[in-house]
Amino acid sequence: MGAMKLTAWLALPLMVAWPLVALAEPVILELEGDVPTGGPDHFFVPFAVPEGIVEIQIDHDDLSDKNILDFGLNDPAGFRGWGGGNSEPAVVGIDRASRSYVAGPIAAGQWRVVVGKAKLAELPARYKLTITLRDVGTLAAQPERKPYVDPGVLVDQARWYAGDFHVHSMESGDARPDLDEIAALAQTRQLDFALISDHNTLTQLEFMVEAQKRHPTFLFIPGMEYTTYAGHGNAIGATSWVDHKIGQPGVTIAGAVEQFRSQGALFSINHPILEIGDLCIGCGWNHQLDLALVDAVEIQTGSPKYIDLLFPDAAIAYWDSLCDQGHHLPAIGGSDDHKAGVDLGFFQSAMGEPTTLVYASELSVAGVIAGIRAGKTVVKLWTPEDPMVELLSSVPPDGDTIVAGKATLAARVTAGAGQRIRFVKDGVAGELTAITSDDFTAELPIAAPKSGESRYRVEIVDAEDRRRTVTSHLWIRRVDGGPPAPSSDEGCGCRVPAQGQAGLAAVGLAAALGLASCLRRRRRAC
Repeated sequence: MGAMKLTAWLALPLMVAWPLVALAEPVILELEGDVPTGGPDHFFVPFAVPEGIVEIQIDHDDLSDKNILDFGLNDPAGFRGWGGGNSEPAVVGIDRASRSYVAGPIAAGQWRVVVGKAKLAELPARYKLTITLRDVGTLAAQPERKPYVDPGVLVDQARWYAGDFHVHSMESGDARPDLDEIAALAQTRQLDFALISDHNTLTQLEFMVEAQKRHPTFLFIPGMEYTTYAGHGNAIGATSWVDHKIGQPGVTIAGAVEQFRSQGALFSINHPILEIGDLCIGCGWNHQLDLALVDAVEIQTGSPKYIDLLFPDAAIAYWDSLCDQGHHLPAIGGSDDHKAGVDLGFFQSAMGEPTTLVYASELSVAGVIAGIRAGKTVVKLWTPEDPMVELLSSVPPDGDTIVAGKATLAARVTAGAGQRIRFVKDGVAGELTAITSDDFTAELPIAAPKSGESRYRVEIVDAEDRRRTVTSHLWIRRVDGGPPAPSSDEGCGCRVPAQGQAGLAAVGLAAALGLASCLRRRRRAC
């Protein structure tokens, strides 16, 4: 006997009561209808699942070369996966599932296909779904699926750790590599960690436990790229799914970020100025969000040799505009690698382009998050081999803030000979000074403003006037109630001590911050 079929031209929600008996053949539901043009960005197509089903397959089609629809799945209790633009069918089973989807019990009742209106250029827009209900599974076993467990401390040492905060695995519908490929490439690039930031799903976490065992010195950081049609952000350290369907009842950008932060995760704004139309739908940041809920900004996405062709310096200018409002936002960078460095297209970058350095007390998820919270980050914009610079203060900061009338900043540069250095105050760049050795220190006396705060960062610039390395800011404000110190940083230039004095000055400043042992080591990639 052939497969049972039901065809419905949907105008009303569909519910079908199937007999509670074993199915000799799969049940096939063919559902086709119009995409609603009004209302929220997502809508739902319901279907009924009887008792005894162990696997559901959904084939989907937007029936157009001009329209773009995204697809996901909800069971009676909620989220079962988000494939987005996956071209292959979605399959969910009791202990296995296709990529981007959640394995688990197949409950009888109303399920819903979630459809996102990514682009409606041709009206009326239509969709077609073929839903196959089986009482026998077809997917291969997936014994590596396990509940996520924090791996704990991989390296018990306080130092700068190198990583990439924007990496996609095959659990993203538009990505290819598995976790082993990611770790293999990252370690050849001298990276210590990578944030696995798949689109609107956390199914990659179920494969991390076994992958972490196979790569015991490389840290997989859990996370999710919260992907909406008005902007993307990374939830750094997230382990619980948060709804991305902005505009649905109770789903707001502020509420979503608060849910991530309640897990102990950080929220960064990704590629905020990347407005490139259909090449990356929703990539530019257009949400109205209280910036007090933002923890970091991705100042570089992919290699500048690609992105800066379209948006030279725009992401850093955006970051400065947020900091101008008084928000202490550390800088991070991410490659947005979708292919583990293999067969990259023109606008794609391999992991480590850029590389973010985080000063952490240990290599662990908690350690890296704490380092970001403290503002101890440096972004090598191009490659892991770019110069390293550490921004230190004669007055030990509280996190990223110096509370004093005045202080002296020191920028310790390694592997930067032949390039140039500058301090940047409140977004205004100072003089460029030549870096004359691979162990080089520049100093800058600073004073707190009469009211409020000032901020300083350091940038390394190459011979072609391209930024190569950017630090996060150190902020300075005077002690409450104390008199302002006289200004001593006119022009925001930098004073370069003689090389013999530079070493002593750097070690003294480092000792004040508890970083002396780190500074004495010379590493090409920190």
